[in-house]
Amino acid sequence: MQKLPEFPFPADHALRPSPLLADLRAGGAPVRVRLGYGAPAWLVTRYEDARTVLSSPVFGRDHERAGIPADRIAGMTPADPTSRTLLSEDPPDHTRLRRFVYRTFTPRRVEELRPGTERIAARLLDAMVGSGSPADLVEGFGLPLPIQVICDLLGVPVADRARFTAWADSLLSTADRPVAEIGADIDEMNGYLAELAAEREEHPTGDLIGSLVRERIEGDRLGEEEVNNLVRAMLIAGFETTASQVPNFVFLLLESGDYARIAADPGLVPTAVEELLRCVPLIAQGSLTRFVLEEVELGGVLLKPGDQVLVELAAANRDAAAFPEADTMDIAREGNPHIAFGHGLHRCLGAALARMELQVALSALVTRLPGLRLAVPAGEVPWHAERFVRRPKELPVAW
Repeated sequence: MQKLPEFPFPADHALRPSPLLADLRAGGAPVRVRLGYGAPAWLVTRYEDARTVLSSPVFGRDHERAGIPADRIAGMTPADPTSRTLLSEDPPDHTRLRRFVYRTFTPRRVEELRPGTERIAARLLDAMVGSGSPADLVEGFGLPLPIQVICDLLGVPVADRARFTAWADSLLSTADRPVAEIGADIDEMNGYLAELAAEREEHPTGDLIGSLVRERIEGDRLGEEEVNNLVRAMLIAGFETTASQVPNFVFLLLESGDYARIAADPGLVPTAVEELLRCVPLIAQGSLTRFVLEEVELGGVLLKPGDQVLVELAAANRDAAAFPEADTMDIAREGNPHIAFGHGLHRCLGAALARMELQVALSALVTRLPGLRLAVPAGEVPWHAERFVRRPKELPVAW
């Protein structure tokens, strides 16, 4: 029996996809790969095939509905960090749960959060500049910006925010950790969230946790565990994208020389953010695993119920069939239909929030620190090797 290729494939740059993905995309058909845990999966690399998998009800996210045991889910972690959350549900439960959260993340509501986010960014840069050059952009800016925004939204006390960061790091680690240990972290986090929810019952608030608790008490439409799991999903999705992509984006912009171009013309920030989202792969395994629910043909391959599928977003976002000069990063690119936030039913609920935060972060940096530069050679920047989501451990910068 032919040995399946190990995925993710090795790459010569932390933020550029492996050249092997371009070869597979040129071949067209999905290929079977093996990840660190679970059963093999089909890897999808073409843009149109990716959109099909991400939007068709034939490809579900509920492994139990597909008849797949938890320990057979193809992935980089021994336990799915999204289990029992909105990210792992299919309709009708997904539709019901998403409705409760969507109103918090509508484009209009997110725009109302922009001024507050700008104030947070300004305070963080004040502190970083005040401490002097050089500084670590990850600890000084990239991590605290989104954690303050999402915790303000949720209503998490300032003193407890460090615990959320630690839990997120734990759940997204790809290190060889016992499943029981991961489960203990999830239980600890859920216990903390249950305490916050109990406080909201005694003392109602207008934050997101308070709103979800009201739905549970007054409308009897949410269970206690559902409230906890919704908040956990929002922490992971609402915090990690921005926390990781801010240092990722700045690293790539400084390396390419495009940072100075944006500093000279901050009006490029919106298109630059979209192009960086297209070009910078975030999830190391490509996407969340999908499960085939009924027989279907995709790219000339017959997929059967119980098969597992991974969409390699980085490859799909560099498909020349969808993007002119797809391998060139053009920070002025217009009409950018990337699928960095997914597509269809499970498109990232926090996409508007992440986009706004990334725009605010980049605008604040190029305005306040137009001469920003790496404080060490690019090759000496340390990267997290065992993490579901890519980002540097630290990003030393100077100005």
